[in-house]
Amino acid sequence: MRTGLLGTGPWAETAHAPALGAHPEVEFAGVWGRRPEAAGALAERYGTRAYEDVDALLADVDAVAIALPPSVQAPLAVRAARAGCHLLLDKPLAADVAEGREVVRAAAEAGVASVVFLTTRFQPEPAAWITEQTAAGGWFTARAEWLGAVFTGDSPFAASPWRREKGALWDVGPHALSVLLPVLGDVERVAAAARGPHDTVHLVLRHTGGATSTLTLSLTAPPAAAGAAVELRGEAGTTVLPLPSEGPVPALARAADALLASARTGRPHPCDAAFGLRVTEILAAAEARLADA
Repeated sequence: MRTGLLGTGPWAETAHAPALGAHPEVEFAGVWGRRPEAAGALAERYGTRAYEDVDALLADVDAVAIALPPSVQAPLAVRAARAGCHLLLDKPLAADVAEGREVVRAAAEAGVASVVFLTTRFQPEPAAWITEQTAAGGWFTARAEWLGAVFTGDSPFAASPWRREKGALWDVGPHALSVLLPVLGDVERVAAAARGPHDTVHLVLRHTGGATSTLTLSLTAPPAAAGAAVELRGEAGTTVLPLPSEGPVPALARAADALLASARTGRPHPCDAAFGLRVTEILAAAEARLADA
C-alpha cells in the first residue's frame, strides 16, 4: 500500500516515519508538512519524496498516515478520503464533533478504510487484557488515571499549541476511553466533571452496561507521579491493565496492519473513524460539563 505521511512534528518523526519506513507491506511514498524544510529533511532521512502540494501527494498514494493537530487533521482527512485514500488517523479525531462527523461521512461516502491510532489498543498485552475483560463482563466500576508530565518534564510535545489549548481531556482522554468503552460499554452520560490543578480534570461516567467509571487526566503531573493505570472491579474480582512491553513504533505498525486488513476485506476496524467520533462526542460532553462546573 503506497502510503503518504502528513505531518513533520515530533510524533511524525518518532513514531509514524519509522513505522511506515520499516513496514514490509507499506511503501513509504512521500511526506507533506506545513513546514516544507522539515518535510524535505524527513523525506531525505527515509529515502522518499517531499511534496509541496498536499493534493499531489493524495493523488499519488493509496493511504495517508496523519500526524497533525486535530483541527488540521480533520479537514485533511476529509480531503484525503474524497481523493480515495485510506486513513490512518491520530487521536483525537477532530477538535469538535462537527469536524469529526465530516471525517466519518467522507470516509463512508468514499468507501475508504479508517483506523484511529489509539496506542494502547495496538499494544499486545493491553489489547489482550481488554479482550479478556470484555468477554468476562460483570464489571461494577472502573478507575482510570492517565497522568502525563508533558508540561512539567522534558517532553518534545511541551511546545504543542493544541495540547496547551485543549489540555489532558483531549490528549490523554482518548486513551482512557479507548480502554473503558469496549469493556464497560458506551458512555450513557458524563455524570460529573471537575477541574484539578492546572489542566487536570476528574470525570465520572455512567456506562450503558450499568457500571460507572472515574477518570483522572493530566498533562501537568509531577514527573515522579506520571503514569497510566486502569483498575476494574466486579464479579470476577479486581484486575489492572498490564503495562505494555513495546513502544509506539511497533504499535503503529499494527495499526497499519489493521488498516491494510480493513481495506482488503471491507470490514471496519473497532478503532475506525466512527469510534474516533464517539470518543470526540464524549470529550465534548465532558468539556461542556466542565464549563458548567
